[in-house]
Amino acid sequence: MTLFVGRGAPRSLYDSVSEASSAVVIREYSSSFGLASRLLAEPVRTQVRNIYALVRVADEIVDNPDPALDRSARATMLDWLEGDVAHALRTGYSGNLVVHAFARTAIAVGIETDIVTPFFDSMRTDLDTRTHTQESLDRYVYGSAEVVGLMCLRAFLAAPDAGPDRQGQYERLTPGARSLGAAFQKLNFLRDLSDDHDLLRRDYFPGLTVEAFCDADRDRILDDIDADLRAAAAVVPDLPPSSRRAVRAAHATFAELASRLRAAPASEIRRTRVRVPAPVKLRLAASALREARS
Repeated sequence: MTLFVGRGAPRSLYDSVSEASSAVVIREYSSSFGLASRLLAEPVRTQVRNIYALVRVADEIVDNPDPALDRSARATMLDWLEGDVAHALRTGYSGNLVVHAFARTAIAVGIETDIVTPFFDSMRTDLDTRTHTQESLDRYVYGSAEVVGLMCLRAFLAAPDAGPDRQGQYERLTPGARSLGAAFQKLNFLRDLSDDHDLLRRDYFPGLTVEAFCDADRDRILDDIDADLRAAAAVVPDLPPSSRRAVRAAHATFAELASRLRAAPASEIRRTRVRVPAPVKLRLAASALREARS
């Protein structure tokens, strides 16, 4: 049985600095996630930021568009990062501030290699794979996004206000956590269609010819995303109060983005990056807060 609360050394100045570094990474890389994470209660807020900061560092290694950073250099950097994470999970320490913060969280909440390894496998896929089959896409989305949802779920269920049957809760909530991660990833694929194809030379959606992308393609992809969002919404009420309102706000933001993408002509999606404006994100966050208090 997986333990949800693990060992942990007394908090040190280095721990505090590492977690502050992770918070900076999130603030600079993701305004949407940064806003939603503020609705998490502590210690979950810090733990989730620590998880996402590691994800962002790995993403940067494989997605940095600098042509001078060749495939071999990226692969070496990714191997170093994965090895550092593995060492830190064993010892609780790393000289990399973001890895140290992640390991501190992983040890505390019970994140194990069964969901860490698939993440790095998917990141490594981006170094070589240019087009996907449905099977390879499913495997990629699981490792790059669904397991991140599972990492966050472990943090949610290690919170003081989680119920006593944490393993049972984890098993019941796993499908929803995976679905929310999958929806988020596929939304990013759709709105980044142009950059992924033209800049990074990647085509994620099987059978899609990006140059011929049309409204029917858009709707087919969004129908799949909407199914993921429905599955995720079904489990949000069962999350602990410390995480429920933040997940509700994140889900609402994803649903709003899906709606805006569906309203945008395919030619616009191919040309520009569809976004949810900051005032709308704030309104959705406020709505999540009101629902939590009702």
